[in-house]
Amino acid sequence: MAYFTLHPSAPFRLDLTVWVLRRQAHNAIDVWDQGTYRRSWIYGEERLALRLWQTRGPMDPVLEAEIYAGPDDDRAIAWVRERLQWILGINRDLAPFYAFAAKDPRLGALVVHYRGFRPPRFDSLYEGLINAIACQQLSLQVGIHLLNRLCRICEGDSGGLDRALPFPPPQQILNLAPELLRDIGFSQQKIRSVRAVAEAASAGDWDERAWPGMPVEQIRERLLWIRGIGRWSVEYVLLRALGQLEIFPGDDVGGRKSLLRWLGGDATVVGYEETIAHLKPWAPFAGMVYFFMLLRRLEEAGHIT
Repeated sequence: MAYFTLHPSAPFRLDLTVWVLRRQAHNAIDVWDQGTYRRSWIYGEERLALRLWQTRGPMDPVLEAEIYAGPDDDRAIAWVRERLQWILGINRDLAPFYAFAAKDPRLGALVVHYRGFRPPRFDSLYEGLINAIACQQLSLQVGIHLLNRLCRICEGDSGGLDRALPFPPPQQILNLAPELLRDIGFSQQKIRSVRAVAEAASAGDWDERAWPGMPVEQIRERLLWIRGIGRWSVEYVLLRALGQLEIFPGDDVGGRKSLLRWLGGDATVVGYEETIAHLKPWAPFAGMVYFFMLLRRLEEAGHIT
């Protein structure tokens, strides 16, 4: 076992950040269990498992971590630190957003209510693309079930939601027979898309570290070339995998409905263009509005307080 600490910039709340990452209570990849975040990875040829918890409040945050299974040498610890900093946005500078929100009473009220939330990112661009494909044209609940099943057939059962399933590396997906993917609920189109992403990732095409500085429109063009990736998937990946906070996935039905409730309109679903028009006052940080809408839904469901 290995223990280490992380010191996020203030304010920071691990619970809010992890719940936005996991989205649903049955997520078996990013697990939240009685105040502890659990995550596993395939590290080399071994399974590396981590526990992470917060020991001080939002304004003086300290995170304590334990690698309780798998490699725990200095190299492994440094690798896990890097992954956690990326996933949880530990060192991300939100000062420009806070300055922007302080001038807007409606957005500022959300910042105060969810003080310490840090916009999370999927572990990798590859993982973000697979998430988007699994959740396309399905409810989020069903999409997370598909992802859980995919992880289980690649790695074996998690042994319960207190132990996190590692997200399958590309080669594990490529080694699966298409019939197995169909058996767990993937459509033929999703199977083709998942395999295309896994093949590109295996070839080294999806290194998320090379993408954040690229112009957004250039990223859009590259992602739209992937089989089965459309506008919603591109925007979902831009926000949730690459951290582009100006992006609100305008085709996201849940996000639209939550936005309209927040704005005080009726709950009818509007179109893409109308959704983007509603967001103009917060355009530089429309993605933060999207995350706050998710936090509101999670709070209504009793997952956060």
